[in-house]
Amino acid sequence: MIITEKDRMDGSVHLSEDENCVVILDQRKLPNYVEYQYLDDVKKIYEAIRTLAVRGAPAIGICAGYGMYILAKQKKDLPYEQFAKALHEDGDYLISSRPTAVNLSWAIRRVLKLVDESTDVNKIIERLHDEAINIHNEDIEMCYKVSEYGLSLIKDGDGILTHCNTGPMATSKYGTAIGPVLLGKERGREFHVFADETRPLLQGARLTAFELQKAGVDVTLICDNMASLVMKNGWVQACFVGCDRIAANGDVANKIGTSGVAILAKHYGIPIYSCGPTSTIDMNCPSGEDIVIELRDPEEIKTMWYKEPMALKEVKCYNPSFDVTDHELLTAIITDRGIVYPPFDVNLKKLFE
Repeated sequence: MIITEKDRMDGSVHLSEDENCVVILDQRKLPNYVEYQYLDDVKKIYEAIRTLAVRGAPAIGICAGYGMYILAKQKKDLPYEQFAKALHEDGDYLISSRPTAVNLSWAIRRVLKLVDESTDVNKIIERLHDEAINIHNEDIEMCYKVSEYGLSLIKDGDGILTHCNTGPMATSKYGTAIGPVLLGKERGREFHVFADETRPLLQGARLTAFELQKAGVDVTLICDNMASLVMKNGWVQACFVGCDRIAANGDVANKIGTSGVAILAKHYGIPIYSCGPTSTIDMNCPSGEDIVIELRDPEEIKTMWYKEPMALKEVKCYNPSFDVTDHELLTAIITDRGIVYPPFDVNLKKLFE
């Protein structure tokens, strides 16, 4: 079922009023159509995450939290052993939809922990409801804190370059990497944002530029391969990017193309900050070499946005969804618990002490 709700643009995921569905803004349809989907079974939730109808690490985590709650409600009449087994199976299935985004597995494992702590099914369902709400509220608070910390690093009038989409649609409120700009705008500051188009799924063009334009921010859309010239021209004073997984040594997995932005920023002496929640830090992942990179359908490159194919059918495509930015290229990592500077392998640990 798809409905249109033009007034819900602050965040992209919420629970339906009857609490039987997860409601998501279908990010595949933007910027031309603002449509919402109601997800009421595990396959719909899986497909929504896999096909990027809902995307952005925090938004995926919120969707997973609410999703596990509604799936638990559907199993309320099962004996505990069957109830727990079925929920664990649903959780494993959902985690497989986007293996790189750590917030997905983090949220589901957080919820499943509650399933294993009691044998009272009704009590478990109540706790899952509260935990899903907590995940959402914590993300709102996280976005505000990340935005505050990020805003302290830039001044009125700065040019900001960003890659992919990290605004309210990818999170719950201000966003992460674009949050400082939106929070600053609320407080009367003006910035100019250069939004990378972000091939091949065009999240920068379809989503970031959309959000910033609607928020009244001065935004210029550029193709990914224009970033170097924009930096060389002196129009960029800082780069803000998101993160889907941060390794213990500070290596960051983010949307494909992020490492190229970091290399350019390093060359031109421009600070680059990766922004995200503490939940995105995976202290069990030693380095970027240990991060599984999701490979996506080649047709996203060859046919997805075109009336006719842009390559011969027999031409092979390599379509990784993410790349890993080496920690040595980053100026700092901005989290809800503070700004982390090198050495990252030492200072990231301090966040959890």
